[in-house]
Order: sequence, then structure tokens, then C-alpha cells
Amino acid sequence: MSQTHVTIRAEDEPEQLREQFRQLLRYRWLIAGGVGVGLLAGAWLGITGADSYAATTDVVLRAPSSDPFNPALSIDKAINMGSERQTALSRKVAERAAKKLGMDADEVEQLQGGLQVTTPPQTLVLHFTYNASDPEAASRRANALTQAYIALRKEQYESVRAANVKGLQDQLNPLGKQNDELSDRLKRLPEGAAADSAYALQVNLLNRITELRSKITSLKALDMTPGNVIRDATVPSASDGPGMPLALGLGGLVGVGLGLLGAWVRLVFDPAPRSAGDVARAVRGPVLGALPRGSGAALVVGRTDSRAAEEYRSIAFRLAYDDRFADRRRVLVVAARGSMESSVAMAVNLAASFAETGKNVLLVEADLRTPSLTERLDVSAATRPRWSRSGGYAEATDGEWPGRDRLVVDAGESGAFGLVPGERVRNVPRALTSPQVTQLIAEADDPDATVVVVAPPVLAYADALALVDRVDGVLIVCDPRTVHRADLVRIRELIVGAGGTVLGAVTHTESRRTADPAAPAGNRRRKGGSPAGRPVPPGARLEPELDPDADPSSTMALRTVRSGDM
Repeated sequence: MSQTHVTIRAEDEPEQLREQFRQLLRYRWLIAGGVGVGLLAGAWLGITGADSYAATTDVVLRAPSSDPFNPALSIDKAINMGSERQTALSRKVAERAAKKLGMDADEVEQLQGGLQVTTPPQTLVLHFTYNASDPEAASRRANALTQAYIALRKEQYESVRAANVKGLQDQLNPLGKQNDELSDRLKRLPEGAAADSAYALQVNLLNRITELRSKITSLKALDMTPGNVIRDATVPSASDGPGMPLALGLGGLVGVGLGLLGAWVRLVFDPAPRSAGDVARAVRGPVLGALPRGSGAALVVGRTDSRAAEEYRSIAFRLAYDDRFADRRRVLVVAARGSMESSVAMAVNLAASFAETGKNVLLVEADLRTPSLTERLDVSAATRPRWSRSGGYAEATDGEWPGRDRLVVDAGESGAFGLVPGERVRNVPRALTSPQVTQLIAEADDPDATVVVVAPPVLAYADALALVDRVDGVLIVCDPRTVHRADLVRIRELIVGAGGTVLGAVTHTESRRTADPAAPAGNRRRKGGSPAGRPVPPGARLEPELDPDADPSSTMALRTVRSGDM
């Protein structure tokens, strides 16, 4: 039953997603904190953006050329848009613009900080955007920076052209002087081979001079304008911010995302199981039930018609149909760690639930350190159960546990069940492993007999491990908020290593200790007969009076299930 239950949940991915989302909602304070941070950020963005105005200009770039309509000229290869963008954002452009605007040198960085330059893809356009708190200042500064960039690039182009012209002129001057000297010499040379050689040399010089003069003329004819302004900055009529409603909406969405991310990280690193699926996977067994808050009273089954009582009956019903428990009906109830309140309440109410089916139930309190059941339950002295009167168990001597005395617990409408109370002993391990305890548990072989043993928490003492091989299964009671997944895995390993079997787990939520329903005596009255017509053992008290407004037919009853009925 346990393997099928866990496998189905593990393979149901949509259910796991829904379960994980429900687990995220447990960290509402993280999600609320993320939303709060997002709203604050959105409010700050809306307030700061309300005083920001953006003015834009566009400049289409061009490369210097004498014939801009020449189709053979590839302008996009002659211009590097990345370099042009860095030039537009440079300090030299800001210094020129600051000088034109009449700003001091200390304000250059401030002027430069408000400028943004972008390059739309597949274009030769520089998009200048300037942000300022004053719309007129934003427009004026955007135009000044654009003109400063154009002037700087034009100056750089002209500087390059002047350097090239000077270099060509430096090459041309010696050639002209040499040509003049050669012309004077030709005038003095007679006709002949020497004159022909001089004429050939002069022709070469003239060709070279002509070539250089052509290059100089071409350079001087170039248009050095780096680009044209296709849109001037105008005074913006509205702020550049997204507006307070939009900013708050965006901040809220981002905050929800941050909150969910924080909750998910908290969930991933949370060692505590946050769902029944986590508990089932840790113990490798089903979660038989989840006790409601405030169900820590010692005995509610048979005394009240509450949700907790029905949950205890449901857990007993599921145990009755477990084939590992149906044959011999011996179960050990333990808590994971901490107090025994939950495990004791589970054992007592399980015993009362099985007593409703007509079983001869014996509750064994194996807590030999701090026994408390005789103080918490309505008990009376009686002879020990019929099925445990013979053998070594009856030969127990005084001072040993279990002793000769037996008690009967009045479970109200559920009937009564036997109790072997715990006693303080000097050597707890020896008492738990004694032949009397083995004989006590082993002699409950009657089909109508059920033994429920409650022991201290597994991670606190090894008492429960001394009993796991003498019962048919172990029921783990835990609060998922106070126990770690590693603790549950460790408990399962200890139980399996000691020769036991984990029947499943029961989860609960700690709350203030509720009053024991058996404590008030004013709500009890004597009746002439026993509940449901069953005889009461000698010395046992009768059941309490039920709530007159309660409907007895709403109480769920269990029926006997044997292995042959499965």
C-alpha cells in the first residue's frame, strides 16, 4: 500500500506542481516583502521620472567624398558606427558643447552624464538623447552636443586632409625645383643623345608632378561635412518617465517575481518537509492522516464527536486494511523527536478506535522514564486480559516491568480497553528486552486481540528500537514544521535496521494543550448498562454522557478485517 501511494504521487507531475505552488504560498511574508520592495521601487521610479525630460536629435553620417552620388563608393564600409558613437560620447564633444552653452569646466561631466547616443541597426544614423530636469535645457543641450559632434568630426576630417595635402606638397616641391633645373640645362645642351635623355627625364618628372597635383586637387575638392542633422531637438511637452500608475504596476509585477523567487529559494533550502508528499517520500510509506490543530488531548474517540475523533477513526480504518497489520494487529506508535504528547494521544485514540470494533485492545505504555497515562486517563484496576494470563508474563516479580497489576481505561461510547502502564525502572533497556515484555506482546495472537505500544521518540532514546522486531509495524507521528526530512529518513533507517516495518506516518500541528475530555466530572453520569451492550470489566467506570446535540449516527465505526477478507 505504501509503495503504490508514494509512486503515484511521484509520477503525478501536475499534482507535484500544484503542491509546490501551495508550498510557496506558505512563505507569504517573503512574497509580500517582494511585492513591497517592487512597489517602493516603482514609486521611486515614478517620482524621479516625473522630473526627467528627454530631447532627441538625429544625425545621418556620411563619408568625405568628391562625388557623393558615385555608386561604387560603399559608405557603410567607410564609416564605423561604433567608433562614431564613442566619439559622440567623448569628453571633447562635451567640452565644445559646454563652451558653446557658456558652462564652466566643472560642469562638463554633468553635461556628459545626461547624454545617450544610440545607433539604430542597419542605419548610418546617430540618435542623440539628452535627459534633464528642465525641458528647455534638455532641448538646448541636445542641439549643442549634436553641433559640437559635427564640428569636431569636420575639424578632424579637415585636419587629416591638411596633413595629406601637406605631404603631397612636400613631395611636389622638390620635383618642381628639379624640373626647373632640368629645363635650364636643356637650353644649353646641343642636339644629340644627351638632349634626348634629358628630355625623357623631364617627361617623367612632369608626369609625376601632374599626378601629385591631381591628388592635391582631389583632396581639396572633398566635402568634409561628417553628416547632416535630419531632426533638431525640440522642447519636450511631457516627462520621459513611465508615469506613476505604470511604474507602480511594473514594480508590483517585478515584486511578485522577486517574492516568488525568494520563496522558491527558501523552499529549496528548507530542511523541513512542507507537505504530506515530502513526509511520505522520506519514510517511504503513506501519510495515513493529518490531525487537526488542537487534537493533542489524551482521549477524544468515544468522548466527543469532533473532527479529531473522526480523523483518529480514519487512521485506524486505514491501518485495518493494511495487510502487514491485518493478521496480528500489533503496532508501535512513536514520535520523531521532542514531546510524546502527540504519540501518546495517537496511541490512546487508536486503542479506543479499535475497541469500537469489539476488539480486545491492550495499550502498552513503554515509556519507563516519564510515564503519565495513569494520570491522564480515566482508569480503574482490573484483572489482566484473559489472553495474557499464562506463561512467563504471569510470573513477573515485584519491582519489575510489566508488573502484575492491570488497568482498564474507560473510553466512553467506544467501550474499554486494557492498559499496561509504564513505571520508572533502574535499567530501561533490560526491562524493554525482558522475556515478560516479549511474552506480553507475543501472546496477543487471538484474532480479536490488538496491541498498541507507545514508546519515547526514536531520535531521543533507543527504547523504541528495542521493540520494533516484536510488533507488526511502526506508526510515526511528527509535526512537519519541527522535524527535518533527514530526521525522518534517519528514523526509517533505524527502524528497518532494527528489523521493523514502517506502516506509515501521521502529521499534526502543535498548538496549545487542550483540556482532556476525561477530566471534567460534571459532564459524566452513571448508566445502568455498558455502552453498546458490552460488559464492563470489574472495577471499570461507565462512559460519559454524550452531547445531547450530537448525532451518534455520524460517528464512523470500524469493522473487523482479516487477511482472508482482503
